[in-house]
Amino acid sequence: MPASAAASAADGNEDFTIKDPRITESSGLAASRQHPGVYWTHNDQDEGAYLYAVDSSTGETVATITMTGVGTPRDVEAIAIGPGNEIYVGDIGDNDGVEWPYVWVYRLPEPKTLKDQTIRATQYVVKYSDGTRDAESLVVHPKTGRVYIIDKLEDGGHLYEAPAKLSPNGTNVFKPITPVDLWATDAAFSPDGRTLAVRGYFGGIAYDWNGGKLKRLERISVPLGQGESVSYSPDGTKLMLGSEGAGSAVVAQDAPEDAGSPDSSSGGGSSAAGDDGDGDGGPSGDIKVGAVAVVVACVVVFGLRRLLRRG
Repeated sequence: MPASAAASAADGNEDFTIKDPRITESSGLAASRQHPGVYWTHNDQDEGAYLYAVDSSTGETVATITMTGVGTPRDVEAIAIGPGNEIYVGDIGDNDGVEWPYVWVYRLPEPKTLKDQTIRATQYVVKYSDGTRDAESLVVHPKTGRVYIIDKLEDGGHLYEAPAKLSPNGTNVFKPITPVDLWATDAAFSPDGRTLAVRGYFGGIAYDWNGGKLKRLERISVPLGQGESVSYSPDGTKLMLGSEGAGSAVVAQDAPEDAGSPDSSSGGGSSAAGDDGDGDGGPSGDIKVGAVAVVVACVVVFGLRRLLRRG
């Protein structure tokens, strides 16, 4: 491997494959800021409260964290890094008919030393102001530390905002503040907090954060399949797109070039790979795809819909 490619891999900017046989349903992805090239992930549903640190240069797990103080997780769907190298975990899935009266967010310090260890987390009880819902996307603004959730609805959902500071006592009520035109399976802030990337099974959208009043920038092409996760690379130059399954791949692609620019418009950056970005049935879905892509999408939609609903 050329020295430049090796350096890029070590920095977490290249494709990699998750090799740990325990990770069969990688449902969230977050780039470490203090451990270059390391990404945190977790299973959708696991036998315990586990987080895995994966070295992207090898695909191997270099640390397993067991969270204590959180009870038994139900449906962990998202992970994010907030200010101060705090890890936030979203136990926010509700795949069985939207029945949970509340969900949970966990927060814990990212360890300075990567080794198998047990860390006590703070557990927050979360409710939505407009009733129960399924969600797979949790983000934490890198500057303000405020937490947001995007619900998962086939025709597009909403960005929900937490109180300015989460309280471990009582209930934290999240309120919808703006629509998201996507059947969202994950989301991530750019390192500077100016851009929000949201992905689904068939595509994604990059938004100018705009103080929480989202402005659409461009579409994001994603690999077809059980696409469950997205993270920016540590330097913000790449979007890292992951999927479920044993030995799952994480694909790196260029991040939106004009991310954060108030004058930016759709059509540049990562959308150059194809114009199939928001094909999740969202209200802005004016998708233009080739015949092969149409066939593939139909097979996925009609043949695997029940599987996707359980993502």
